[in-house]
Amino acid sequence: MSTPSPDAAEILRSAIKGQYHAALAMLRQAIERCPDDLWVSAAYPNRSWRMAYHTIYYTHLYLNPTLENFRPWEHHQTRIQHMDGIPGDPDLEEFLELPHRPPQSGKPYSKAEVLTYWRLCDAMVDRMVDALDLLGAGSGFPWAKVPKAEHQMMNIRHIQHHTAQLADRLRSTTNLGIEWVRSARAAN
Repeated sequence: MSTPSPDAAEILRSAIKGQYHAALAMLRQAIERCPDDLWVSAAYPNRSWRMAYHTIYYTHLYLNPTLENFRPWEHHQTRIQHMDGIPGDPDLEEFLELPHRPPQSGKPYSKAEVLTYWRLCDAMVDRMVDALDLLGAGSGFPWAKVPKAEHQMMNIRHIQHHTAQLADRLRSTTNLGIEWVRSARAAN
C-alpha cells in the first residue's frame, strides 16, 4: 500500500475537523434544548448532565495525541467522567484525573458549566487535529489498538452515540428535536 499524498492527508484532516464540529454542534443543541428537570432527572440511570459531561470529557481526552498529553478540564470533578459512577482501571484513573484532587460528590454540572466545557473542546478541535499524526499506526492510548485516524473516527462516533441518546430523551419527553448538522468547520 502506498503512502497517501499530502493532499489526501489534508482532505482526511479537513473531513475529521468538519465532522467533529458537526457532531459537537448537534451535542450542543441537545444540551441547550434539554429542560432543567430532564437535565437532572433520575428517570434514567445515566442522567442527562452526566452523559453530556462524559461525552465532552472523552472528546477532550481523545483529541490529544497521547494519554500523557491529556490534562483534565480545570473544573473536572473526580471520577465524574464515568456515566455509571463506576471507576475504571486504577492505573488509568491516575492519568484521567487532576492531580491531588480528592473524590467529589458528583454534584450535577449546570448546563452553563457543561456548555463552557463544550466551547473549550470545540475551540480546540482544529488545533488539536492539526497536531495529530493521522497516518500513525497507533492511537496514542494503550487500550485503543487502532490507527490514529480510525481512533479519531471512533471519537466522533462516540459523540454521535451519546448525542442520539440525549436527543431521543428530549424527543420522547418534550417532543423537541435537534437539527442535523451535515458538516461544519465552525458550526457553533
